[in-house]
Amino acid sequence: MSASLQPAVVTYDAKPFSVELREIPIPTIGDDDVLLEVAAVGVCGSDLHMWTGDHGWKVNYPCVLGHEFAGFVRERGRNVGHFSVGDRVVSETAAVIDPNNPMSRRGLYNLDPTRLGYGAAVDGAMTRYVKVPQRILHRVPDALSFAKAALTEPCAVAYNATVVNAEISPGDRIVVLGPGPIGILCGAIARLRGADVAVVGLERDAPRLAVAQRYGCAALIADATEWARESDGLGADGVIDATGASASLQAALQLVRPAGWISKVGWGPQPVGFSLDPLVQKNIRLQGSFSHNWPIWERILRLTATGRLDLDPIIGGQWKLEQWREAFETMHSGKIVKAVLAG
Repeated sequence: MSASLQPAVVTYDAKPFSVELREIPIPTIGDDDVLLEVAAVGVCGSDLHMWTGDHGWKVNYPCVLGHEFAGFVRERGRNVGHFSVGDRVVSETAAVIDPNNPMSRRGLYNLDPTRLGYGAAVDGAMTRYVKVPQRILHRVPDALSFAKAALTEPCAVAYNATVVNAEISPGDRIVVLGPGPIGILCGAIARLRGADVAVVGLERDAPRLAVAQRYGCAALIADATEWARESDGLGADGVIDATGASASLQAALQLVRPAGWISKVGWGPQPVGFSLDPLVQKNIRLQGSFSHNWPIWERILRLTATGRLDLDPIIGGQWKLEQWREAFETMHSGKIVKAVLAG
């Protein structure tokens, strides 16, 4: 099998639209790995940014895209004891870590500075078979489809930003900036915690804001000031910045109440061109939120398998691997929240 070739969606240069379908070798697994047959892979906003060439992170070119994936175990290394051939599994994104790094030893391997992730530093899953270390595999409950299991990763990102790195109590008023997949999932999880939530976007985001409404969130265009101050005039208890623009932090500082918090999960490569004095004056806690780890994944799988976190509203369609361009274009247009490559 290792000598065979397989189709893969590959980014090969930093220039815009340097992505194409290529044939690559099926990987050879090591003693601690499984060979995972991909049944479904989600299209992430980061995949779109690498496609359009406006990303702000290092990519190991050429690289197979895709880091949100689930499928079957087809081969296993000699040291793999927890999984069998045929098992339904979903994989985390931390393809390479240093187990002796102080962060890894604390269970925070997502913060290991040497961590290498699928789809940018290591070949990802927009292909047929991918090599995965046993340590980042999770079993997929029978009640959960592969298309939904593949979206465990963005759900875990949102959970980390909304639960682990934020403080939400029932009745809080929470503003989410950005109606992309992560922003909408942050809104959905904040609702599970009993908060009143508003998701803020632009006029062109109307289809995605309609999805946010299906999760019980208020959908606001451009300005959330009135909604944030509706209770006592001081602002929202917390703001989750899930946009891809640095300038949105300024809006977050204006919307949050004194002694409130901001959880920033959205990347923004642009320089910050405004004063951070409101952060000091209002005694605001500004918290970054990056990636996820093992216990978060287990929580998300329970939430999605039981239906408490319903993923039907965000899945806008499924495409075959060979139709990747149509999937990318449809998601990039903003007509849908999430595209999935499957089958």
